[in-house]
Amino acid sequence: MSSATGQKLPPEANRVLWVKNLNYKTRGDDLYDLFGKYGAIRQIRLGNEAKTRGTAFVIYEDVMDAKQAFDHLNGFHLQERYLVVLYHQAARLANKADLARREKELADLKKKHNIADEA
Repeated sequence: MSSATGQKLPPEANRVLWVKNLNYKTRGDDLYDLFGKYGAIRQIRLGNEAKTRGTAFVIYEDVMDAKQAFDHLNGFHLQERYLVVLYHQAARLANKADLARREKELADLKKKHNIADEA
């Protein structure tokens, strides 16, 4: 995929950006103001649980807008913090979940057939 200007997208590029290292006081409106400069945003989801605080997903309508935001805002200083902007990789999360499921199945089979783990 490439844009009209001939830019090539990195293989991991998609419309969903994962933003880390946010100040806990950052609001959705703050992110709409900042990320909206690069294109139409479909949705922003701020992390609100202990493990997800300081993170957000920014979902653009167009992948090229997401790329522009990624290029310009990774390392951007916002509310006394430097943003870390990454492309969201849903496939990696699915692979981790699948691996955990397969490891559990293997452990269950070893237990069922009395097979000890190798040292």
